[in-house]
Amino acid sequence: MIAEFRLPDLGEGLPEAEIVQWHVAEGDEVTLNQTIAEVETAKAIVEIPSPYAGTVQGLHAAAGDVVAVGSPLVSFAVGADAESPAAVETGSPASRPAEVVADTPVSGASERRVADDLGATARGESEKATPNLVGYGAAPSSGSRPRRRARGGATAVLDGDTAVREAAPHDVLRTGPIDLPLERPRSTPPVRKLAKDLGVDLVVVAAAHPGETVTRAHVEEFAARTPTEAQVPGMVTDTLPSASTVPPASPFAPARADRPSDARVTRTPIRGVRKHTAAAMVQSAFTAPHATTFLTLDVTATTELLASLKTDRALDGHRIGVLAIVAQAVCLALGRTPALNARWDETAGEIIEHHYVNLGIAAATERGLVVPVIPDADTLGLIDLADAIAELAATARAGRTAPAAMTGGTFSITNVGVFGVDAGTPILNPGEAGILAVGAVRRTPWEHHGEIALRDVLTLSLSFDHRLVDGAEAARFLADVAGVLREPGRAMLFPRPRGGDFL
Repeated sequence: MIAEFRLPDLGEGLPEAEIVQWHVAEGDEVTLNQTIAEVETAKAIVEIPSPYAGTVQGLHAAAGDVVAVGSPLVSFAVGADAESPAAVETGSPASRPAEVVADTPVSGASERRVADDLGATARGESEKATPNLVGYGAAPSSGSRPRRRARGGATAVLDGDTAVREAAPHDVLRTGPIDLPLERPRSTPPVRKLAKDLGVDLVVVAAAHPGETVTRAHVEEFAARTPTEAQVPGMVTDTLPSASTVPPASPFAPARADRPSDARVTRTPIRGVRKHTAAAMVQSAFTAPHATTFLTLDVTATTELLASLKTDRALDGHRIGVLAIVAQAVCLALGRTPALNARWDETAGEIIEHHYVNLGIAAATERGLVVPVIPDADTLGLIDLADAIAELAATARAGRTAPAAMTGGTFSITNVGVFGVDAGTPILNPGEAGILAVGAVRRTPWEHHGEIALRDVLTLSLSFDHRLVDGAEAARFLADVAGVLREPGRAMLFPRPRGGDFL
């Protein structure tokens, strides 16, 4: 029978998702809960597992298409005696609900989100599948990867027109047919993006490194030694020359490979993170009356403290930086200025003051700006805050931040100093009363004990909602944060009503 799988609700009420990449093609045999596609929502990239064990009958969308939640995604041919995910898990009729399954960890700080359609059944008469929240489904019965149906051996001769390129649509530079393994190459999203940008086919790279996960080094090595079209007569290329073909002596960055040389404009669809960020920024800018105040200060004592912590063997494995100390100073200062940890509820006509700090940390990723949240940050000590920031950043860079991890923030920090910027006027996240921009630490001549000396100096920029926060409150908060950065020992003077350690 044919079972149709519809795009499930990926969380947070997101109405649609873009197909980033198919991991299967028509004719592939898959097992229960094996990854069949990667989709991008307005907040994250999510892996979609198969809700059936069977054969892929048809794909209802191509890579790059935007699919609405509840729309058909893929069809499976399953045997007459095949059971639905619920029946496989519980051993009961297919109508019984499946059990919750924990997320499956993957390499590094990334997380693999399990998406399943609980309403799909494999009974004699198929029913319409109701989209369900990501994270629910049957327990996987196998840890193997999707297998391609054998075609006369363990390998097959592939070229650019085979289903492998449809399943993993990376641009390829080739001279002819190549014997390649039929399993989808193992790699991470950043590596796959790099390969696509460089015009490298991961399937070809994986053939040179059997049994290994394809890394950035593998892709760059392959791109460096791959000849160009001009060097090999008759060679076929599927893309324009990549950045690696531009002579290194050129002082200018090469033109984008996907842009014709005579193009005067480039049109890019507004979708994904950019669409979500734009909507949030417009809502914030035209709802909350923004005001910004600045303070430049000497943070030499903080940088000296960080230098001493780096030599402490007890802290091996922990990367404590300026941002972690700023985060702790913010949590302490919010306790004395609760107006900056509040929300304006226009509908209810109320000001909601939070007695906890869910701290958002703005992260610039290849997909755009995201602001994942550290819940109950005010209960964490310096080491735990530093670890949470590092994990949060790694997950964001990998594009694996879950939608739920980017909601519920009460105050945010953006570290513009990593870009060499001293100050700015950051826009509030909707629903928050304040956001603090941390500038670059610069060695600057500064008055110190009545003399001019070279000191470590940075600038703090605080934007706040003037409906909730008066100028005096904003100044007091900024002074409290600065006090801790000038003299880290002053953190001991702040009360910690919710407990937690300073380290």
